[in-house]
Amino acid sequence: MKIISQQQIRSLNISPALCVEWVKESFALKERAQLPAKISLHPQGNDFFNTMPCLLPEPYNCFGVKIVHRIKGATPTLGGDILLYNSQNGELLAMLDADWITTMRTGAVATLAMQTLRKNNTQTYGFIGLGNTGRATMLCLLESEPDEMHHILLLRYKDQAEQFIERFKDYPNASFSLCDDIKELVAQSDVIVSCITEAQGLLCDNDSLYKKGCLVVPVHTRGFQNCDLCFDKVFADDTAHVCGFKYFNQFRQFAELQDVIEGKKPGRDSDDDRILSYNIGLGLHDVLYASKIYDILGATAHNVYIERESDKFWI
Repeated sequence: MKIISQQQIRSLNISPALCVEWVKESFALKERAQLPAKISLHPQGNDFFNTMPCLLPEPYNCFGVKIVHRIKGATPTLGGDILLYNSQNGELLAMLDADWITTMRTGAVATLAMQTLRKNNTQTYGFIGLGNTGRATMLCLLESEPDEMHHILLLRYKDQAEQFIERFKDYPNASFSLCDDIKELVAQSDVIVSCITEAQGLLCDNDSLYKKGCLVVPVHTRGFQNCDLCFDKVFADDTAHVCGFKYFNQFRQFAELQDVIEGKKPGRDSDDDRILSYNIGLGLHDVLYASKIYDILGATAHNVYIERESDKFWI
């Protein structure tokens, strides 16, 4: 069994643009993969442990399960691990740190949603929540579209906006400005990306401030329940993630993002459509990323031998 750390994964210098391609590849496998619903347990408050299994189809021959947790006050707040198995013989291939995988695949899915559902001539991208997930989304967007200019409007929070700008100051395809009020950000943005992990109530309760043609991408679901009712279309990475929403049966139109990518369902009908795309995360993405990283690292990863009984009867 290989032990693959975050440091080893980061040393591979996997490009954010490749992360987007891996997400596209994994969505193409969704109908053939075995992807049961995640199991979520809550030790206290909004803390959770989620178990996310997935069996990839042939020729990948991999089964994996990610266990991800969010514990308020922990450092980092969000963490996780992935167990990767050979699905043909049951061998445990690797245990991988899941932090980089979770962060980058989440940013890549958000980027793919933007590229699939935004209106023509999108100019302004509003970002709420500027932590690692917000940074990963920005990396994937900028590096997968190097020849397009992106104006980024950041919601100020402590000193995170200034740090965010410092991180991306050398990208020639991005310009930045700040605002202090979320309603101002909503009113000015063609695309709104929310990477906050908690919200008390609605982020913007004035539905009319959302522009015609806007796209809202809540990486975490909180704060946009009013958009469920008034937006023209709602998409999600998986129906199971949203079918329990209070207003699910009142969505005007609903489809999975995968169906739009594959041309089975229409995405945007016009540049006036207001669209909501929930991207909550699939074990499918995690396990495909883990299998790719395992294949790249090969024999260089640290190996741990687990001695198992070979006799049929051993008790």
